Amino acid sequence: MELSLTRPDDWHLHLREGDLLHAVVSHSARHFGRAIVMPNLKPPITTTAAAVAYRQSILKALPPDSGFDPLMTLYLTDNTSPEEIKLARKSGVVFAVKLYPAGATTNSQDGVTDIFGKCLPVLEEMAKHNMPLLVHGEVTDPNIDIFDRERVFIETILSPLLIKLPHLKVVMEHITTMDAVKFIESCNEGSVAATVTPQHLLLNRNSLFQGGLQPHNYCLPVLKREIHRQAIVSAVTRGSNRYFLGTDSAPHERQKKECPCGCAGIYNAPVALSLYAKVFEQAGALDKLEAFTSFNGPDFYGLPRNTSKIKLRKSPWKVPDSYSYTSGEIVPMFAGETLEWFLSDN
Repeated sequence: MELSLTRPDDWHLHLREGDLLHAVVSHSARHFGRAIVMPNLKPPITTTAAAVAYRQSILKALPPDSGFDPLMTLYLTDNTSPEEIKLARKSGVVFAVKLYPAGATTNSQDGVTDIFGKCLPVLEEMAKHNMPLLVHGEVTDPNIDIFDRERVFIETILSPLLIKLPHLKVVMEHITTMDAVKFIESCNEGSVAATVTPQHLLLNRNSLFQGGLQPHNYCLPVLKREIHRQAIVSAVTRGSNRYFLGTDSAPHERQKKECPCGCAGIYNAPVALSLYAKVFEQAGALDKLEAFTSFNGPDFYGLPRNTSKIKLRKSPWKVPDSYSYTSGEIVPMFAGETLEWFLSDN
């Protein structure tokens, strides 16, 4: 059995830098035509000039003759200016701005602390230029239970923000709860959308603890209850154009995952398409897979759909236990397990 799909895009991807960038970029380039590249490096990508330079480093790391197109983002801070948004729009390579609440995830210590004060002029400028705000939708108040942080973010930050700026385009990244699904579907179509990861479609919070602590299943936002996973699967597989593929593939060297204070992030770039196909097949919705992987994202961003095709073949294959590179090794999602859908090279 084969599936022919318009080449997908990844609308949420971490490529890192240096040796790690060189180790992982070919996996994304093989599967995807374009990717929205996250800006949470050290230091973060806060200016258009830095985004242009980072894009060049990605292009240099690509395999020969690759057509992969990295779409760049800026890291929003309390000090980002409206003028920087104008430069970003004119650049032709910056397509969105990422909101990390300070302390929410990897390398987010420089994130936003005052969205309704210091950031409002920037967000108003973004709305003028139709530039999407990509939201890591969690509050960081330590008094809020980690499993409730997405719901509280929607209630206290995102919903009030959209009331204040109704023309701002927003992508709620890596949604994890039925609360997010309800919110997305309450908004005007075309103004608010969501990316969905393989891990939040396939795993629930039991996956963090079964058989011992599982550091390679630890990501932020953290995995949630089974009822939330089911709500997201239902939303995505019924064919709504409000949802699209965003892997949140986030590589870390093995020792930084398997340590007393392990990093958050799941490396899924080599297996993501196989896992999305699994989810849609289990739901009896393979006819809706292409829209999710290949149409909804570019349509929301106002970009042309890809014209080339890929083929997924129903053929069992074993996920490698790890991928080695000069500084260590990276453990992929579902390492050592057998998956059913395989990207055909023909």
